[in-house]
Parts: sequence; C-alpha cells; structure tokens
Amino acid sequence: MSSLSTPATGGSEPLLLLLDPVARQTDGESVRIAKDVLCGGADVKVAYPESPSELDRVLSHRGRRRPVVIGSDLALQRVLQALHRHRELGADPVGMVPVGRSEELAAARALGVPGEPVPAARAVLAGAPRKLDLLVDDDGGVALGGVRIAGAGARRLIGRPGGWRSLWAKLAAAEQANALTPEAAEQSSRIRVEADGRLLADVHRPVRLVQVSLPFGASDGSGVMEVVVRAPGALVRARAASVSVAGRGFGYEVDGRPVGPVRARTWTVHPGAWGLLLPAA
Repeated sequence: MSSLSTPATGGSEPLLLLLDPVARQTDGESVRIAKDVLCGGADVKVAYPESPSELDRVLSHRGRRRPVVIGSDLALQRVLQALHRHRELGADPVGMVPVGRSEELAAARALGVPGEPVPAARAVLAGAPRKLDLLVDDDGGVALGGVRIAGAGARRLIGRPGGWRSLWAKLAAAEQANALTPEAAEQSSRIRVEADGRLLADVHRPVRLVQVSLPFGASDGSGVMEVVVRAPGALVRARAASVSVAGRGFGYEVDGRPVGPVRARTWTVHPGAWGLLLPAA
C-alpha cells in the first residue's frame, strides 16, 4: 500500500519522492541518506507505490511537485511511462537518485546522474533540467535505455526484478506462460525490420538480434536512434527516427522487461520529450 508523509520545508521546488520498494530492500542505507538530504532541502512528500495503479494515483495528485525517483533504471522508466500515459511527460523535470545493482543503473550512468546518494540528491535540489529524447512505441510504451529482440540462436534476456514487486510477479508469470518452443523461436526470428523506410532485414533470413537504442550523451536531442541488426554472417547498422518490426510473432525486451509476443511494433524517437535534473555545469 502507498503511504505519504510531508517532512520539512526548504527553499527548493516542492518534490514528490517516489521510493521503489526494491531499492529499499537492496540498499536501505542509500535510500535513507538520499531521503534525508532531500527532506532537508525542500518541501518533500514521500510515497511508496507498490503497483502501477498506485503510481498512477500518486502522480495524478502530485500538484506542483516534481517527481523524484529513488531506485533503478526500471523504476525511472515506470515513472516516465505513467507520465506519458497521462500526457504530462514534459510538464516537469524528473529527478533521480540511483539505487540498485550496477547492471540495473546503466542508463542512469549514461545520462550523467551521479552514482552516490548525496551528490545525486544535491543535483535534484540544485541541478539544471536537461531535455532528453525518448523512444515511444505505437502501443504507447516508452523505452529509456533501449529495445532488444533476440531471435533463434541468441541467448534470451530475462529482466531482473528492478521495479515494483507486484508488477514483476505478473511479468514473471507471463514470461513463463509465453516461453517459446524451438519451432516458435525459429518462427520469431523471421522478422522484417525497416528503419525510416529502409529495409534492414526480411523474413527470408533469420535474425539473431535487433538492438534499438538512443545515443545517450553524444546526440541528446538529435531525434535519432541507433539500430543494429545481427544475422548469420551479417551485421547492419543504421540511424533513424523510426524503426518498424513485423513478423508472425516475436517477443522483445524494453529496458530488460519482457514484452509480447506481438506481430508488429514501431518505435519512434520523441526529441526532447522529457527533462532530467542533472548537476549544473
């Protein structure tokens, strides 16, 4: 169940602090330190959403408060997803204090979020918002770090529980229910991939891996994604504003979270769609 509290008032913008339950279990001390720093410098309301529906409710009642995530990349992705769903993604910059295992914080590192709780919290209080691109699919989903489609012969990537527990219990059950047979896996590798209308792969040749990512750091705001297609004996790279994948049924991963199977999906870059509070230059 979600709970709210209102600690001390400071001179910064009012904040809505979203504590990922998994972060509290993984590194409760870092969570406590970050919370203390933030509560000492701003008017903070603290929430502990344990499901997507609770997250939606808390965000919809935040008023003027800036959302601040304490948790993993996936926790941040879930907040961006909720804000996008409510058409409020660009309304306020989002803050983040990364807490979790190293492999769960790759996007935060790439985006320039400080890795330790005190400097990360200070960046939330006194940093500057930076506009960033976001991948959005034609079903309304968002991707922070990228998308991976693993075909036959490639290791299937199963996301670790880095977000709210009830959500991940459902995803784990869905993953088991949708486990592919060898025949289905071979079928899922027969996909058509187009980037800005340019054909990168077709169904006559199996695809081992498709990777779609935003070029963090070097080209923020460029409005393009990087696409890599690996097939037996071939490697194709492209930069595009939109990529479409179609097949008889394929699964994919968004920021380590399994989705599908689906028959078609298109991802488009939304330039400068959201703002992240980062240390001031």
